[in-house]
Amino acid sequence: MVIIWILLLLSLLRESWSQGLAAEVLKVPSCAKGQACDLRLRRDAGGRGGVYEHLGGAPRLRKLYCATKYHLQIHPNGKINGSLEKNSVFSILEITAVDVGVVAIKGLFSGSYLAMNKRGRLYASETYNAECEFVERIHELGYNTYASRLHRTVPNGANPKRKASAERLWYVSINGKGRPRRGFKTRRTQKSSLFLPRVLDNKDHEMVRVFHTNVKSRESLLKPPSKNQRRRRGH
Repeated sequence: MVIIWILLLLSLLRESWSQGLAAEVLKVPSCAKGQACDLRLRRDAGGRGGVYEHLGGAPRLRKLYCATKYHLQIHPNGKINGSLEKNSVFSILEITAVDVGVVAIKGLFSGSYLAMNKRGRLYASETYNAECEFVERIHELGYNTYASRLHRTVPNGANPKRKASAERLWYVSINGKGRPRRGFKTRRTQKSSLFLPRVLDNKDHEMVRVFHTNVKSRESLLKPPSKNQRRRRGH
């Protein structure tokens, strides 16, 4: 008899829990007419807005350290190169997911996006476009690779200089002299195509804080180095 009462009580509790869950589900606001009803479009990784609000979820502040020992830099004048300097303002990047496995890379201080054109050249774009999308993959050596989502070498392509027996991706690449390589010359296994996303250190965080709070200091940081400074740095 006691067992019967216990089973009955469990049945009532289960029914009550199911009703409560249904009520919680019904609390989710319905989509207005003409709006997408995918719940993923209403929030992002940072809990704000839609998944693709300003290109995606919450951006990661990182520095991309190439296996050739250079940090990737995005300059306001459109130039892309590498720097041996540990704390360069132009090497602080915002990496934002725009799709599954696809990211946009933006220079925090330059305000420009990393992009690759149809000739395989890297450049800094002031506006976001399809050439700013890169497929992010983890390499077996622990590094990441970033391949253009839009441009690649296609088998039996129209350009005879770029013919290949198989499709080949074009990667972001910085050579041993700190210069970007043309995409169609890159390979996934080359050191110049391997990048380690590094978190910011204390000095980087201080530069970011100053950038957001002090206009004069920000202008000083963004001021191009003099000829003597460039000569001392060797870049």
